[in-house]
Formats: sequence, C-alpha cells, structure tokens
Amino acid sequence: MRHLNHNLKAVVTASLAFLPLQVPTTILAQSLDEIPETSAPLLDQRGPDLTEESALLDALREATPAEAEHLDRQLRALWEKSGSPAMDLLLRRGRDALEEGDYDVAIEHLTALTDHAPDFAEGWQVRAAAYYRAELFGPALADLERALALNPNHYHAMLGLGAILETVGLDQLAFEAYSQAISIHPHHEDVSSALDRLRRSVEGTDL
Repeated sequence: MRHLNHNLKAVVTASLAFLPLQVPTTILAQSLDEIPETSAPLLDQRGPDLTEESALLDALREATPAEAEHLDRQLRALWEKSGSPAMDLLLRRGRDALEEGDYDVAIEHLTALTDHAPDFAEGWQVRAAAYYRAELFGPALADLERALALNPNHYHAMLGLGAILETVGLDQLAFEAYSQAISIHPHHEDVSSALDRLRRSVEGTDL
C-alpha cells in the first residue's frame, strides 16, 4: 500500500487547522437510481497498474519538456481509470459540470463517485477542484488529503493543495506543496511559475 509522503501529510494537517470543514447541506450525493444497473461491481479494486505508473513516473523525472507533456497525458489517462463504466460516467459528468461552471451539480456527481468508489483517488481530486471553485476551501483540503493518501504521486493534487494554501495566504505551506509536485514532475509549467512567484515571499524562512 502506498502512503502519503510524511512531509506532505504534515502540510495538509497544518492546513486543515486553519480552515473549517463545512459543506452546505444542499450538496447531496446522487441517488443509486441514477447509477446504471451495469455498475456492479462498482469499482475494480485493483486500481491503476502500479508497475505502469512507476515506469511513467521514473521516465517523467528524467524527461525533456516535450517528453514530459506526453508522459503527463499518459499518467492522467491511467489515473482516470476507475475500473467501472458507471464510475467513469460519474467522473465524466462531474468534470463536464465543473467545466460549465455548475459547481453544485459537479459536487453532486463527484460525491456519488466518492461514496461508491472511496478508493478511487481521482474522484477525490476532482471533487476537491469543484470545492475549490466554489470557494469551499476546507472541504477541498480534506478531499486532497484523501486523494494524496490514495495516490501520493498525484502531482495535480499537490498543485491543487498549493493553490488553496496560496489563496488563503499560507505561502510557506503552499511553497512546500509545490516543491513536492516539482520533485515528481520537474517540467510542470504551472508549478514552476508558482514556485517562482512564492520564492521571494518565503525566502529566509525554514522550509
């Protein structure tokens, strides 16, 4: 079993202390009736191919920028495999609603996904993005903690964690989260820009 990096776990724990975990009662999961009957079993518990993931991550650390872009797409595709057509449908509906700016609907679909596939890291990661867009930072952090516990290599979740911390003014903790992400994906442009942006404000502090 993979475990959340100790340093990153400390960052998340410290962050949660600053933000209340409040979710509006109007945000409810979809009922089971909306999930196709073909959904059993709900999730292939084998999850992503860890051998394939390990090979891609090793290649990513040594890749050129052009190669890294291709490897990133491969990792995204791997991490989005739930093992269940029904769960894939919920993920797709959640992403579509998120892209359309309908955050409540996105959260409903993604809550159904996390309820029925609690070991699927991508569901937690995408719901965190929906909470972040809805400015529900406490729930977003809690979801990122779950996502990273399930997949400690998910640098997109680390980027999301850094973005939340930066938004609420916790620059040093944000810098630590971004640093974790860049150690896995050295050519991630958004992470590199964030580190450059924060480096001056955290200069001279103990990281």
